[in-house]
Amino acid sequence: MKTINVRRWAWVHRWSSLVCTVFMLLLCITGLPLIYHHEIDHLLGNAIEAPVMPAATPKANLDDVIAAGKTLYPNKVMMYMSQEADEREIWYLTMGDTPTSEQFKSIAVDARTAKVLGEPSFEGTFLGVMFHLHVDLYAGLWGKLFLGFMGLLLIVAIISGVVLYAPFMRKLHFGEVRRTRGPRVKWLDLHNMLGIVTLTWLFVVGATGMINTWADLLVKYYQYTEVAAMIAPYKGMPTPSKLGSMEKAMANATAAEPAMQVGFVAFPGTAFSSPHHYGIFMHGNQPLTSRLYKPVLVDAQTSEITDRRELPWYLTALLVSQPLHFGDYGGGWLQFLWAMLDIAAIIVLGSGIYLWLKRGVQTTAPGEQS
Repeated sequence: MKTINVRRWAWVHRWSSLVCTVFMLLLCITGLPLIYHHEIDHLLGNAIEAPVMPAATPKANLDDVIAAGKTLYPNKVMMYMSQEADEREIWYLTMGDTPTSEQFKSIAVDARTAKVLGEPSFEGTFLGVMFHLHVDLYAGLWGKLFLGFMGLLLIVAIISGVVLYAPFMRKLHFGEVRRTRGPRVKWLDLHNMLGIVTLTWLFVVGATGMINTWADLLVKYYQYTEVAAMIAPYKGMPTPSKLGSMEKAMANATAAEPAMQVGFVAFPGTAFSSPHHYGIFMHGNQPLTSRLYKPVLVDAQTSEITDRRELPWYLTALLVSQPLHFGDYGGGWLQFLWAMLDIAAIIVLGSGIYLWLKRGVQTTAPGEQS
């Protein structure tokens, strides 16, 4: 590679890395406990568990499940209700002062007895803090977009790093660390070696993380296009003063999609429905298809289906990117692999900061530049 090209790639790699490294280090550190969020919740005693009952125990009427939440908070309205794919014994209700309230209450209700099991705590907990630092830096949409830009810089840093260091690394055996040289050279070799090991993983996690930061914008676009078309016949109609039966609405939705199960329900006025509809989002039963939703719009007064269609490609891409980002679709072994790669990435990023601080006198060899 010509010297001028080396300098250009070195400049791109250096500054794209320097700008994003501290934030990427923060994301790797906060992302590590999020890989095991279910296990940590149980360890800290924050998880709510349903009592053991025979598998054939019938499910409670959904209207009774909702009534249990309203008994606890009579002045609040239903926003969402959801179930985990592997935890069908519990309904999680979300209630707020309005359908779009940012302050809400979460309630866990037994799906078989319609009895309140507790109120899951998240905000202010260890995992809650890790989540906000990882997702939006407590800055909402702008925090997400900022982290998305950092993800873009990470991808630039990875590509430029490969172009810059690949020719040099061919001169060394894989995994070789020149221990007879100074500390900076040893850390440089370790940085490059682990960078190669984590290369594909960092690229995938960085790209999927960047896509996830666009979630709010993609949902807004979905509302203004797909949802607007689905609810067009209701334009100008007054909002319902009384909602129809959720039990009947759910029965109609599951009958229409018998091979799928319910993921969550958006109540009228929320981001995933309309003022006139329940948005019942169904998903598959396999590890990957359990993340792919199909919306079924149900009239909130009559409980009859008015429309159902596949999600557009951009929301499908968003949903597929989420399990790829956290590695939580392939069981414990994939989680362990993700955790090990995360730790390796922390070392790569930390050593990159060290190499910059200890950069000293530069040489002409690209393998000894940071």
